[in-house]
Amino acid sequence: MPTTKKQVTVWIDGTRVMVPEQATLLDAADAAGIHVPRLCHHPNLSLLGACRVCVVEVEGQRNPVASCSFPVAEGLKVKTSSPLLRRLRRDIVELILDNHPQDCQTCPRNGTCELQRLAYELGVRERLFEGERKRHATDASAPVIRNPEKCILCGRCVRVCAEVQGVYNLSQHHRGFANVVAPAHEGQMDKSVCVQCGQCINVCPTAAFVEQDATESVFEALADPERMVVVQTAPAIRATIGEAFGYAPGTPVTGKLVTALRLMGFAKVFDTNFGADLTILEEAHEFLKRLETGARLPLITSCSPGWINFMERFYPELIPLASTCKSPMSMLSTLLKTYYAEKEGLKPGKLFVVAVMPCTAKKFEARRDEHRMADGRPYTDAVVTTRELIWMMRCLGVDFRDLPDGDFDAPLGVSSGAADIFGTTGGVMEAALRTAYEKVTGRELAALDFEQVRGVEGVKEAVVPINGLDIRVAVANGLQNAKTLLEAVKSGAKRFHLIEIMACPGGCVAGGGQPYPPAGMHVLDPELAKLRARALYAIDAGKSLRKSHDNPAIEALYGEYLGGPNSHRAHELLHTQYQPKSPRGIP
Repeated sequence: MPTTKKQVTVWIDGTRVMVPEQATLLDAADAAGIHVPRLCHHPNLSLLGACRVCVVEVEGQRNPVASCSFPVAEGLKVKTSSPLLRRLRRDIVELILDNHPQDCQTCPRNGTCELQRLAYELGVRERLFEGERKRHATDASAPVIRNPEKCILCGRCVRVCAEVQGVYNLSQHHRGFANVVAPAHEGQMDKSVCVQCGQCINVCPTAAFVEQDATESVFEALADPERMVVVQTAPAIRATIGEAFGYAPGTPVTGKLVTALRLMGFAKVFDTNFGADLTILEEAHEFLKRLETGARLPLITSCSPGWINFMERFYPELIPLASTCKSPMSMLSTLLKTYYAEKEGLKPGKLFVVAVMPCTAKKFEARRDEHRMADGRPYTDAVVTTRELIWMMRCLGVDFRDLPDGDFDAPLGVSSGAADIFGTTGGVMEAALRTAYEKVTGRELAALDFEQVRGVEGVKEAVVPINGLDIRVAVANGLQNAKTLLEAVKSGAKRFHLIEIMACPGGCVAGGGQPYPPAGMHVLDPELAKLRARALYAIDAGKSLRKSHDNPAIEALYGEYLGGPNSHRAHELLHTQYQPKSPRGIP
C-alpha cells in the first residue's frame, strides 16, 4: 500500500478504516480485513483495472467502480457486498469462462487456478453463455510454455516482464476478440528476447504460462532397470517445498526432502550445495587473480541462468566481466558424469542426472551446447521445478510430513552453510566474501555474517575492508534492478570490485519454478521472500561447517581429481564461456 503521512477516513461496509490518502478502495478493504474478489490486480505491479471483478458501490457514484484503481477520499462510504455486486462479478467471470477451455481436470493449474477458485466462490455452477471461442496454438518452443487459449487478458505477465524484469518480451496484439498476449510480431518464445525466468508463470492467474514438463521423462528413467537415476536438489528447494505440505513459509525441511527423494526411487540423492561450495572456490580464486593482476573488474557472478540469458541479449559488452564459472547445478552434473562415474566404475551413458531447481531458466541452461558432453548428451538429463517435484510426490503418494529426516549421499552431498544461502539474494556474495577474506588475509573471520549484503531490497551496495583494501560490492535481484546497476557501471557513475546478480526478485527463493504462495500471500511479496530466506540463514547458522573452503569433500575432490582451484582440469570441467545473442524478437 502506498505510504504517506496524511491519513483519511473511509467507511467499508460500515467499518471505519484509516488509510493513506494515496490508497485505493481495494487497499482500504484489505485494511479492514474484507476481501474483494480480483483477477487482474497484483499489489506489486502497476494498476490496470482491466477485469472489473473488484467492483464496489460508492455512495454518491451512479455506477459501481473498480476498487483497484478508485482512489480513497475523506468520508467515502463503500459497499463491497450486495446482490448487485454479486451478480455483476458472477456475470464477468461467466463471460471469461465462455472464452476459456473446459479442461480443468487436465489443466496443470487445477487446484491452484485463481479463475477456478473465483468461479467457485462466486457460485458459478453452469455455463450460461455459449458462443465462438478464441482458438490459438500452444507455443511449446521454450521452457516457458505459452497457451493463449487460457489467457484472460489480465495483463499481469506483460507488466511483470516489463516493470519487474525490464525485458519487455510480452505485449497485447490486436484489439477486441482478436486480442492476444505474445512476444514481438506474435513470434515464438524461443525466438524472442525471453530470458526464461518464469516470472510470467508466477503471476499468471491461470495456465496461460506454465513450465515445460519434465516429469514423464524422469518417471520413464526411474522405471528403466538399465539406468542409474540420481538427483541433486538446489539450496532454495529445502526452504520452499514444505509450503505445499502444510508447513509455514520459512520452514526448513531438508531431511524430509532427502527421504522423499529416496522413496521416489532415486538411487542417490546429492546436494547442489556441493556444487555451490565448489563454485565459491573457483569464483573466489578467479576474483583474486583478477584483483592481483589488475584485470578488468568488476567480476559479475554467473550462477543465475536468467541473468546470463539477459546479459547475452541486452548487455553483451559485459560478457568479459562475467565469471566463467558454471552454475552449481552444471558443475555438479558435470562431476557426476566424470569424477563420480569414474570413481564408481559407471558408464556416463547409464547415469541419468535429474536436477530439482527453483527456476525455469535452469531447463534452458541444461540444454545449452556448452553444457553437453563430447558425444552431445547433456550433463543434466532432466530439470524439474519445485512445483513439478511436488506433483510427483503426490502422484507417488509420498506422505511428506510424516517422513523421518535423511542425509545426502557422500561425497557430493557434503556442503557448508555458505552454500545454503546461495538460494537467496546476497547469498552468493556473502559466501564469496567469507572465502575471499580468509584467502587474502590468511586469518579466520571473527564474524561470518555479512549483514550488509542481506535483504530483499532491489540493489544493495557495501564496502568490505580486506587487508587494507576497500572491496566495493553490489547485489541486485530482479532484472530491472540489474539494469539500473549495470547502467551505472557502464557510465562510470559506480565502480565495484564484485557484483552479484539474481534474475528473480528475492533470488532463487522466489524463482519461476517455486510453489504458488499459500493463502494470504502472493508472488513477488517481499515478506514471503524474507521468510523463505530466513529458513536458509537458519540452516547456515545451525551448521558447524559454514565456509566453502573448509568443506573436506571439496578439498578431497581437488586433491584426487582436479588438482586445485582454477587448474587446467578445473577449467575444462567447471568453467564455460558465453556468447552475444541478438534480440531476435526485434528486427
